[in-house]
Amino acid sequence: MSDEPRSFLLRRKPVEAVDPSDEGGGEDGLQRSLGLWELTAIGVGGIIGAGIFSLAGTVANETAGPAVLVSFLLAGIASAAAAFSYAEFAGMIPKAGSAYTYGYVALGEGVAWFIGWDLLLEYTAIVAVVAIGVSGYFGFLVEQLGAPPPDWMMGAPGTGDGHVVDLFAVLLCLGTAFLLSRGIRSAARFEVVVVGLKVVLVLVIVVLGVVHVDSSNYTPYFPYGVGGAVTGAGVVFFAVFGYDAMSTAAEESKDATKHMPKAILLSLLIAMVLYVLATLVLTGMQKYTEIDPESGFSSAFKAVGMPGVANVIAVGAIVSILTVMITFMLGATRVWFAMSRDGLLPKFFAKTTARHVPGRITWIVGVGSALFAGFLPIGEVAELTNIGILLAFVVVCVAVIALRYKRPEIPREFRCPWMPVVPAVGVLFSLGLALSLPVHTWERFGIWFLIGAVVYLAYSRRHSLQNPDSPRQDEAST
Repeated sequence: MSDEPRSFLLRRKPVEAVDPSDEGGGEDGLQRSLGLWELTAIGVGGIIGAGIFSLAGTVANETAGPAVLVSFLLAGIASAAAAFSYAEFAGMIPKAGSAYTYGYVALGEGVAWFIGWDLLLEYTAIVAVVAIGVSGYFGFLVEQLGAPPPDWMMGAPGTGDGHVVDLFAVLLCLGTAFLLSRGIRSAARFEVVVVGLKVVLVLVIVVLGVVHVDSSNYTPYFPYGVGGAVTGAGVVFFAVFGYDAMSTAAEESKDATKHMPKAILLSLLIAMVLYVLATLVLTGMQKYTEIDPESGFSSAFKAVGMPGVANVIAVGAIVSILTVMITFMLGATRVWFAMSRDGLLPKFFAKTTARHVPGRITWIVGVGSALFAGFLPIGEVAELTNIGILLAFVVVCVAVIALRYKRPEIPREFRCPWMPVVPAVGVLFSLGLALSLPVHTWERFGIWFLIGAVVYLAYSRRHSLQNPDSPRQDEAST
């Protein structure tokens, strides 16, 4: 089915070009080796982490109070609407790239480039944000052990007296790149083990903390007004996605058409149940004004006379949040790989190693995230993250509606329910949360978009494999 549009921005990648039975693993390809539970672990690993151990305390203290639970529920609704759309695409187009690939098939090359370029920055920034958050728990832990590290290595310039670099965050980013460079199987095994420990840790927090809940701490429930809870939803939205990055690994799933939709929905469901329980305990244990924004649960248990538990939580937070870094660095590298393979970025980046890993990309993303984490304050890096993911959700929700009506005959292992209402809800929620972000966030996003537009016009539109005159057409036919 060919309907090649005149505008290069509207060139679409044919659905027929995606072969669900392709086993991958060629000389320059990825390898299908992940099962349902490995995929679910990657999804849960990407969702649960900073949301519980860092953002819950920050939003409760500064933005929403006890209504941080409402913030998580609002963000969860928006995320769930998008998750159904991702699940339909993941069961239909089991290729690397996630929102980038889905947009390319349904809406055209212009939208695909916009989202792909956007996600490269967003995912890399998320890795850096999480590394900085883990570093905060590291500082708390070593201080409790009576061996505070020197000030110069504990934060980016301007974040504290004597701070030069957040050395621990830098090492975490580079270590994550090293783990991913060892192959997807090694990274997936690590994810499964650590995600299991993470879930157990959250349940232990809930069980031990619930006996210290004081209902008076829930009053007032909306100290910053309902608007504070809504604003908080825009912030904690950072904590309720992750399945989108996991879906970039579709090309490395053994049975992607069946397993990817299930893994997306399972990972979000597991995460939301744990978030609800954890936020109820946190805001019940300690008055929202006294919650430590950087290490909420550790400080809460210390406040109720359980410093030993606080230290265990700090250790668990450091280990468990590592899975978030793995998931999003995986996402960044697979989107970049897909764009390079499609001709929108140089072929140099699409080269894979003997372990079927895009090694060059992996180390570039690792070093880039390390520089963000080491030398920028967490607030400035965090502002680079949410806007791009929200816009990616808008694109996927619009794309699933467009393709359902344009190509209804395409086999779909999973179908988004209540079409088009559910995707429309995802669009409205995601746009609403994006518009609630500060103006300077949009300004920085605009600068990155303009840089991407220059790259696209100067290189990508001419080298795209959807361009009949592309210099890379010969290699594609080969």
